[in-house]
Amino acid sequence: MEIKIKKLHPDAKAPIHATSGSAGFDIYALKDIVLEPGTTTIVPTGVAFEIPPEYYVRIEDRSGMAIKGIHKVAGIIDSDYRGEVGIVLHNSNKEPYKIEKHNRIAQGILTPVNQANFVESELSDTERGTGGFHSTGK
Repeated sequence: MEIKIKKLHPDAKAPIHATSGSAGFDIYALKDIVLEPGTTTIVPTGVAFEIPPEYYVRIEDRSGMAIKGIHKVAGIIDSDYRGEVGIVLHNSNKEPYKIEKHNRIAQGILTPVNQANFVESELSDTERGTGGFHSTGK
């Protein structure tokens, strides 16, 4: 599937699938940023997408960063958004974490959209019922 992108900055790096078997495509940092301990920061990419109407892009952690305590916080790019993609990252460590320009900072996964038609109604009974947190076992 062809996805149009627009580089909004001359130093922006286009996203790519690293291998033919990659479900996600790599998204790159536009500039050097230091994530201070316990902070959440938007990392600019310098790239905008034109996503087909029946899809969205789900943003996920890069496993190599996640194991180091760096996690994405937000995670959806809607098909009608045309602005710069910023990746919201949180540093859960006690030490600063340096992101360098053109580092891979997240992965995007093109995902079909299924919009619901919400209908107000009584709900059917189930074995679980209204049992919430920890109600299905230990």
